[in-house]
Amino acid sequence: MTTSTDKSYFDLHITGLGYLNRIREVKPKKGDAFLACDIAALNGPSDDVSYVRFDTRVSGSEAQHLVRRCIQAVDAEKKVTIGFRLGDLWTDTFTYSKGKRAGEQGVSLKARLLFVSWIKVDGKLVYKAEPKPTDADDRDTRNTDVPATSAEPQVAASEPAGPAAEAADEATADAPALEVAESF
Repeated sequence: MTTSTDKSYFDLHITGLGYLNRIREVKPKKGDAFLACDIAALNGPSDDVSYVRFDTRVSGSEAQHLVRRCIQAVDAEKKVTIGFRLGDLWTDTFTYSKGKRAGEQGVSLKARLLFVSWIKVDGKLVYKAEPKPTDADDRDTRNTDVPATSAEPQVAASEPAGPAAEAADEATADAPALEVAESF
């Protein structure tokens, strides 16, 4: 009988779309500095949208690179929307220090920003992630004699669903060929 020392995990991911805000470098007293941002995620019916605010730590080199490229657009107060995947959700309680709620307790939703699927600046698509190859795609490149098992196009699982997604898809269909610049 063999025993495995590998740990297994259960992932809880949040996918959605929202507005990118407050991009900043956080330098804690203990530990290394990290990139952080806020996301005001859209929630509810498309004709009566509400927002859920996430304070995120940007994880992964690709996500960090993409968020850093959005700094100028966010600082210029342009509307930067992203499709995202968050993980490791947790809450943090704090006490308001200013304003009409000074002295009251508050709760902040915190998470790690794991993946950015697309970015729009003022409604114009400036980045879209390439779909990851599936096992069928790998098989096609290794052995051209074996036909693909499905003729249907593959849809990325990270794309949002519902009326908001349809609006995003319509805007994407009108977008010209993507040319990714160093800064949006």
